[in-house]
Amino acid sequence: MKKIITLVSTLFLFSCSSDKTTNSSNTEETMYFPPIGSTMWQTKSMSSLGWNQAGVQPLLDYLELKNSKSFIILQNGRIVIENYFHNHTAASNWYWASAGKTLTAAVTGIAEQEGFISINNKVSDYLGTGWTSIPLVKENLITNKHLLTMTSGLNDALGDAVAPANLQYVADAGTRWAYHNVYVKLQEVVSEATGQTWTNYFNTKLRDKIGMTGGDWIQNGGLSVYWSNTRSMARFGLLALNNGKWENEQVINENYFRNATSTSQNINLSYGYLWWLNGKTNYHLPQSQFQFLGSLIPSAPNDMYCALGKNDQKIYVIPSRKIVIIRMGDSADGTNLALSDFDEVLWEKISTVIN
Repeated sequence: MKKIITLVSTLFLFSCSSDKTTNSSNTEETMYFPPIGSTMWQTKSMSSLGWNQAGVQPLLDYLELKNSKSFIILQNGRIVIENYFHNHTAASNWYWASAGKTLTAAVTGIAEQEGFISINNKVSDYLGTGWTSIPLVKENLITNKHLLTMTSGLNDALGDAVAPANLQYVADAGTRWAYHNVYVKLQEVVSEATGQTWTNYFNTKLRDKIGMTGGDWIQNGGLSVYWSNTRSMARFGLLALNNGKWENEQVINENYFRNATSTSQNINLSYGYLWWLNGKTNYHLPQSQFQFLGSLIPSAPNDMYCALGKNDQKIYVIPSRKIVIIRMGDSADGTNLALSDFDEVLWEKISTVIN
């Protein structure tokens, strides 16, 4: 059973102030942030935005067909569409997979702004030497920033484990882009530098500040994977839309966040600090050294940046439209690491609605 939550049908549940629109006034609508510790969340009707209602059902049908569990569109922070499929509910948790890499990038930035780390410092400054199995002179080339940008130079063909035996040399840090789970060492860096567990620091410095309720880091094959409900993912997407700011608090340093969502190196132009970037002239994909020409998702806006996870977990952020889009679920078309043809077709259908 599909469900659409709109302003018209749920005003009595979710609205906590009058909804101003840019269609009827030259006054720009304010950004909305849902209250911390509350299930209330303002909504907005598609008619007030001038969106195409006729495109909604084909979009929902496609999402359901492609094994989706949830789907949300926010505009200026307000819910325009919220849907759940296949017995998934607003209270159900699901894994972020690699979309959760962006949580690690965010908390790394917080630790830097609090003076605990520098992203330009060597990883071994925090973890000690021998955290890899490569020669010390090569290990000492690897900085926290190399982990953020997937340019550690370590071998990405040895599986998911990040024990020293699996962290072997391929190239000098900064000279090769390869999608690698070694980024999780940043969680250890933050823990060592702050003297707190990763979970505790994450909860107090990020999760609780933006009201991401009910989530948890769960160990899976040696990696820590974040699980939450869909609205918690949407809250993080809203923080990202606002360059790390939640209402009046700059949770993540704005300059750091802008760098995180900009090209971070000259090998894969479509990659920031664990964020994927649309609208660039080339991109690399996980488990490939081939350079593809063109934009990551041609049918999506060029200014979009995204968190992409295995089996099509998605956070799409479009600053020019003040839109955040969330998709959780099983893989649309067989197992995949992050990006798939599903993104392109999905965006064709989303564009029919929002254009």
